Amino acid sequence: MKRRLIDSEEILNELKNDPKFRKAQEALEPQYQLEREIISARVKGGLNQRELAKKINSTQAVISRIESGTVSPSINTVNKIAKAFGKKLQIKFVS
Repeated sequence: MKRRLIDSEEILNELKNDPKFRKAQEALEPQYQLEREIISARVKGGLNQRELAKKINSTQAVISRIESGTVSPSINTVNKIAKAFGKKLQIKFVS
């Protein structure tokens, strides 16, 4: 019997039909957006994790954990990261 490999997109589409999965995914979305934003700013700024860490007086391991979602950074840390890129942190509630 031949096994068929399942495409990751196919699995994701199946999971999206599960209400519990959708709810969990929605709950994690803000964290995921923050991770993407930090990675994007770091890459656009031409910095590696160690260089960013040095700018905010932290360690490469902390930046790695933030970017991977292992830890959720404080607002203070996110603000330091924004300032390291010459940006201002803006937080708002949207409908």
